[in-house]
Amino acid sequence: MTTEYSVVVVNAGISDPSSTKLLADRASARVASLAQSRGASVAITTVDLRDLLPELAAAISSQHFGPGFTRAIDALASADAIVAAAPVYKAGASGLFTSFFQVLDNDLLIGKPVILAATAGTARHALVVDEELRSLFAYLRTLVVPTSLFASTEDWRDNTLTKRIDRAAFELVLLMESGFARAVKDESWGRYSHEYGSAGGTELDIDLSSDLMRLATGGSHKSAAGE
Repeated sequence: MTTEYSVVVVNAGISDPSSTKLLADRASARVASLAQSRGASVAITTVDLRDLLPELAAAISSQHFGPGFTRAIDALASADAIVAAAPVYKAGASGLFTSFFQVLDNDLLIGKPVILAATAGTARHALVVDEELRSLFAYLRTLVVPTSLFASTEDWRDNTLTKRIDRAAFELVLLMESGFARAVKDESWGRYSHEYGSAGGTELDIDLSSDLMRLATGGSHKSAAGE
């Protein structure tokens, strides 16, 4: 019986054509090819975050997920692995990319193998993947492959990028084959808290009218006597 894997590509590129999507597609295609050579098949689902922009404000402000977000969440929940790709602006991953992952259930991706990828116009942004994205996905408790992917304008003509894609794809296939993510979901899913949003809604419990909060926001302290 052929093993079947589900790989979800999360693409935060907003242009058409998009170099970010191109990098993510190359990585996922290589994953599928390597898995096939090892007797498995891969179904690839792409989540284009630009299509979720109309639903993003409600997701951030009230954890209300529209149909596009719901489909994306369902795809990620059932995924065996993820390829997450972001464009880099001003030395950081795009706000669209980070906002999407920040509003998800904090345990949704636990144990899932992930390839992290980023694109930019200059090599000066090369460390964004390892310094910023890797920490975000560590918080989400995913299993990020050792080899990260980054492509600036000049990298597309360099065979080194192809070699890195091969390494990252092979690492992802090995992690999928381990079955760790499926075991976590099947055997211990109920042990996690499953909260949405970066604070799980606890920011609503803050008393904004207290003296301390008024001082913190530039207001004046009022004593019990009303002074």
